[in-house]
Amino acid sequence: MRHSERLGRIPPYLFAELERKIAAKRAAGVDVISLGIGDPDTPTNTAVVEALAAAARDPGTHQYPSNRGRAEFREAVARFYSRRFRVELDPETEIVPALGAKECIFNLNLAFLDPGTVALASDPGYPVYTGGPVLAGAEAVLLPLMPEAGFAPDFPGVAASDWQRARLMFINYPNNPTGAVAPDGVFERAVQLAREHDVLVVHDASYTETTFDGYVAPSFLETPGARETGVEVFSLSKGWSMTGWRAAAIVGNADAIESYWRLKSNIDSGMFDAVQLAAVAALELPDIPRETSAVYQRRRDLVCDALAAIGVDVAPPKGTIYIWAPVPEGHTSASYCELVLEESGVVLSPGGAYGPNGEGFFRISLTVPDDRLAEAVERLRSSLGG
Repeated sequence: MRHSERLGRIPPYLFAELERKIAAKRAAGVDVISLGIGDPDTPTNTAVVEALAAAARDPGTHQYPSNRGRAEFREAVARFYSRRFRVELDPETEIVPALGAKECIFNLNLAFLDPGTVALASDPGYPVYTGGPVLAGAEAVLLPLMPEAGFAPDFPGVAASDWQRARLMFINYPNNPTGAVAPDGVFERAVQLAREHDVLVVHDASYTETTFDGYVAPSFLETPGARETGVEVFSLSKGWSMTGWRAAAIVGNADAIESYWRLKSNIDSGMFDAVQLAAVAALELPDIPRETSAVYQRRRDLVCDALAAIGVDVAPPKGTIYIWAPVPEGHTSASYCELVLEESGVVLSPGGAYGPNGEGFFRISLTVPDDRLAEAVERLRSSLGG
């Protein structure tokens, strides 16, 4: 049996590999603490679960949904954007539900890329930014994030020939994996470059509702000109602890969303109506993300304080559910994470898996209970020479 050449061009998906390693260690009797995958451990709010149950009992939700989404869902997203970001969206043309941010980001590659074209992909960044273009028969050109500039993209470093071939630009703030928030002027510069080069900006807004220390993350669509040049992918996964629900939406440029919908209608049959109605209930409960953020801020402080105590220089992030930390001298990202797994039974994500500019770092996910998180950091002491 022969798989496609394009499949052979991408490495195994990072988190699938982590799951495999975790399963193998646990099968061998090791008490593994996984800080590798960003999957919230807190349960979805009871009111949201009850809304799902009530909707699922309605036979009217049991048939094929519409890829356009229920009017209630689209209107709830529009209300949320108006209330939260003061961005007014047309529910008829500027909002379509997505089966999670991952599906949406991947399918945008299929909708906009051809052989010979490229997507500019934040580096380090979510692996789908680079894997998606390859599977679409195109190419990913890395857009380095510069630590000295608050992880702003190195726009001047993009070659003129790459701008000519570019169709998409993937950016993401608050940023996975670094935890960085949007540096001043980044969204404005992205809009300017998108206009100059006829590129669609795709802002992955998966973490706008998970922020700390009073920081309030903006929407890309608040930027003048953003609606003409880009879309935003908004997800309920992290802020509402709904990763398994696959509830997200693409919002913004109507023409781009129409192209996404046209592709999507040939690939899947839309989001289960009951999940859409549960998402409506979630979006009307703004206290949930604030409560969730308080949990992660407490865990962030626990980890950063513990790392500082053993000599690891980490800047506490203002957003996301991750800590981005440097590996000890003498190690690569991969070798250090392998050492920690073998010696301590703790799973970390190697920074190099998020792109070349992630090399030299590792990512800690804050998605385990406080006591297990504290134990994991204590186990790291030996691996860090503490």
